[in-house]
Amino acid sequence: MDLELFRQILSMDSTSGKEAAVADFLLEHLDAPSKQAFEVGDGTRNLLFQWGEPKVVFCSHMDTVPPYIGPDFREDGVWGRGSCDAKGQVFCMYSACKILEARGCSGFGLLLLSGEETGSWGAKAFARLPFRADVLVIGEPTDNCMVRNCKGTKSFDLVFKGEAFHSGYPQFGRSAVEMFVDFVQGLREQGFNYNVGLLKSENPQNILSPELSCRIYFRTTAQDDAAVVEWMGRDYENISISARGGDSPAEYLALEGFDSKDVAFGSDAPHLSNFQRKAICGPGSITVAHRDDEHILYSDMEKAVDNYCRMFETLTR
Repeated sequence: MDLELFRQILSMDSTSGKEAAVADFLLEHLDAPSKQAFEVGDGTRNLLFQWGEPKVVFCSHMDTVPPYIGPDFREDGVWGRGSCDAKGQVFCMYSACKILEARGCSGFGLLLLSGEETGSWGAKAFARLPFRADVLVIGEPTDNCMVRNCKGTKSFDLVFKGEAFHSGYPQFGRSAVEMFVDFVQGLREQGFNYNVGLLKSENPQNILSPELSCRIYFRTTAQDDAAVVEWMGRDYENISISARGGDSPAEYLALEGFDSKDVAFGSDAPHLSNFQRKAICGPGSITVAHRDDEHILYSDMEKAVDNYCRMFETLTR
């Protein structure tokens, strides 16, 4: 594996919204018989590399979560932002493509997408193109296990409308913060898997909050997917709720002879309708993705490259 290429990729800040520079670099430096770039519409772009007419397309994303953390190459692996989510996937998939090319194989591609971490905008844009292929292999940190089942996602924007008043006399006002606390307590009692983000209330410390806004993001199973939609769709007094979309729980292709497991995170896979069958597999652990100690081991990378080559051979027999 060309670790110098990996170092260069990791040395570029491609936190979501800044993917254009790394896309330009990859378009110039990755070698393939066919190379194409597609505008997403927000200043970023997707890349497609092809070796013949692809039956199998390897795919991962170029953007990372913030903050940017530069690479640290150590004896047993690489630390830094994107090392396992998902520049490590990009690097291993490209390495596998070059090995397959050296073996005289064709009929595969490498699709690199923008905007996965902020709503799969690149995947949604690519799905609108006429491109079609049989199998998609998404690279995500799965400990080199093929994913059998993946949770769905649901996202909602909420605005709580209170009534400002002196905090010494709370009986004469209505605190949007207290409304939020009560709402979240109700969510806890339902047992949903959720996270609150973009929480904002700018009231002074001595005035009841007149407004609080936030976003609630759910990870849903087949058992609670509809229940989440029903719960969030109720008519709540003084609470405005807007659905942002999401996807449903899904089953994925798990080949015989490969380790497999279920996962609780999302990916671009549900949005890529260009493919008949979809698989998710990659090196690294989700337990360090999005953390300051994000890293990937060389041994996991080597296994991933071998896995991707074997997947292609299995799928094209």
